[in-house]
Amino acid sequence: MHLEIFHLYKEFSSKKGTIVALKDINMHVETGEFVCAVGASGSGKSTLLRLIAGLDYPTYGEITVDYQPVTKPGADRGMVFQKYTLYPWMSVQKNVEFGLKLLGISASKRRERASYYLDIVGLANFAKSLPKELSGGMKQRVAIARALATNPKILLMDEPFGALDIQTKESMQQFLLEIWRKTGSTILMITHDVREAVFLSQRVYVLSARPGTVKQEFKINLPNDRDYRIKRQPNFHHQADEIMDLLRNI
Repeated sequence: MHLEIFHLYKEFSSKKGTIVALKDINMHVETGEFVCAVGASGSGKSTLLRLIAGLDYPTYGEITVDYQPVTKPGADRGMVFQKYTLYPWMSVQKNVEFGLKLLGISASKRRERASYYLDIVGLANFAKSLPKELSGGMKQRVAIARALATNPKILLMDEPFGALDIQTKESMQQFLLEIWRKTGSTILMITHDVREAVFLSQRVYVLSARPGTVKQEFKINLPNDRDYRIKRQPNFHHQADEIMDLLRNI
C-alpha cells in the first residue's frame, strides 16, 4: 500500500472571499505504518482526511492510493470518525456487517468476518447488544471493527478518541496499538493531542494553522511494542516537547 499526497490545495468560497484551508500538502504513508498528523484547530486536519477518504475534492493537487487517483469513497480506505456513527437500531454484529453488505458479500461470510473482528476488538460477547447499551470506548471499538472488516488498504481515523474521558482515551490508545500490531493495518490518524501522536505513531506530520501546510515531519524514536509506561521516559517527553515547541512557534 502506498498513499501519496502531491501538492494538495483546498479552497472554500465565502462571503468574504476565498478561504485557503490547505496549501501545498505533500505526505506519504507506506504499508504497515502508523502515521499521525497533528495541528491546532483550523489547520485543516479533518478536511485533509475527508479528501483522502474521497468525501470531498481537492482544488488542486492529487491523492493516490497504490498510484490510483482518489476520486470518490472506496473500500480501500476505511474511516473512523470522532463520533461513533453507529446505527442505533442495529445490533453490534449488524453494524460491523453493514459495510460488507454494501460490498455484496454473502450473509454467511459477513457473519464470519464480523464475528472475527468483534473477537479481535474484545466485543464478541456483545454481538447482540444495541449501541445504546455500550460505553463510549466500546462504541468506538465497534466502529474500528466495522472499518477493519472490509479489509481496507489504509484505516483513516479522525480524532477517534477526542470525545472520551482521559482514562478511557488512554486505554483506547493502548488498544489501538495492539490492534495495529495484531492485524498489520496501515493507519493514518489526525489528532490535536501531541502526546497521543507521539505515543501511537512511527512518524508525525505537523500542520500549521490556516492555511494548513506541512511544517515538518518527525520520525518517532520509540519501539513499536510500546505501552503506557513509555510516557514516563525522558525520550518520550523530549519528542513531545519538540513537536509542541514547533506548534507554538507556527
